[in-house]
Amino acid sequence: MIDKANNLSRRNLLKGVGYFATGIAVSQLASCTEGDRVAEENSGTDDSTLGIEETSQEPVKLGLIAALTGKSALSGEAITRGLAVAIDEVNSAGGVLGGRPLELIRRDDESNPAKGVAAARELIEQEDVAVVFGGLDSPVSLAMLPVIHELETPYMGVWAAATGITRNNFDPNYAFRVSANDNLVDKFLLRYAKVTYNVKQVGLMLINNPWGESNRQGFKEWASEYNIKIAGVEKFNDEDNDLTAQLTRLKNSGAEALMLVANAAPAAQVMRSLTRINWDVPIVSHWGISGGRFPELAGDIADKVKFVQTYSFFDTQSEVGEKVLHKLNTKFQLQDPSEILAPVGTANAYDALRLTALAIDTCGSTEGAAIREALLNLPLYKGLIKTYDSPFTDCTHDALTEDDYIMVRWSGNKIIPVKAKS
Repeated sequence: MIDKANNLSRRNLLKGVGYFATGIAVSQLASCTEGDRVAEENSGTDDSTLGIEETSQEPVKLGLIAALTGKSALSGEAITRGLAVAIDEVNSAGGVLGGRPLELIRRDDESNPAKGVAAARELIEQEDVAVVFGGLDSPVSLAMLPVIHELETPYMGVWAAATGITRNNFDPNYAFRVSANDNLVDKFLLRYAKVTYNVKQVGLMLINNPWGESNRQGFKEWASEYNIKIAGVEKFNDEDNDLTAQLTRLKNSGAEALMLVANAAPAAQVMRSLTRINWDVPIVSHWGISGGRFPELAGDIADKVKFVQTYSFFDTQSEVGEKVLHKLNTKFQLQDPSEILAPVGTANAYDALRLTALAIDTCGSTEGAAIREALLNLPLYKGLIKTYDSPFTDCTHDALTEDDYIMVRWSGNKIIPVKAKS
């Protein structure tokens, strides 16, 4: 076994150098408090807290950097819940590495790449986390990659879908993901538009950031696969309130459906602008609209949008699904699957945590390089979304494929399947 304490890695050598600069940046983070140690939050008498209290062994710390406040705070809470349920399970079963409990430390990136970078450095260099879990925003995750690789600490994405997060130029590559990949999502969404609406031309409405650009490339790559023409590409910013000009251009271009890529608040502006120009057009969307208050902000036409997810807690559940659903209901006092916040964040986070814990136990270490190698050589694991059989390889650091995606829609404040997953 290789233990972190007995290894002098580049990550450890750089800690002292980074303390001063990191301390200044971290002082500005919104949630750098002991209250963000989620294994001890809102837990009552849950197994996670009991596991930490009843053992004298040092916890294995894991970090989460996500939007915990602001317009996308729902996404951060959904991820937290998925991680917390999985941590409870691992700790109640004896933890990792022969009895060490897992402990989650959260930092709020406020959907701001600079704050995400500062948080990543602080969590790795000062809190000594073994793995960093990422949040909703692709620009934040992309910005963190240089720090992740400089300090040789695995990144585990559970929501952000930009293709370049895992398909990057770092060697060795420390970025892994149990979530969607934009390139595959774009193929999936175009196929859905073709099969469902028999479209020949689509218009792209993309948020003006690296996530939007990632999807522009993906849509253009796959359009010919389904004999679909990209009639026009329009971009918009988070703060834009009137998108009628962009939508009018797409309408005039002959677009028969809109492919939408944005988080909840700016996507809601698209819906309101569609109403202004009275354009009734099919809308096929990426999953950013599930990470915030989209139904409230978009109004009555929110349910017109069909969007992608990786999991639904509706319909018949597997044995693992029944178990997770019961624990979510108990831990967070839920009455119905519709009350689960952003199911995609919850489900992805749950499976990602269990795979990470399995990797730590497999390699017998909390050293970043050892965990990375273990993730590439995981044993078979029956998870929530699917059974994972060698989910990560040297060529592929995305555990999910287009076969794991489903289409859903908003119904009031509930996210429900468009149709049952086959």
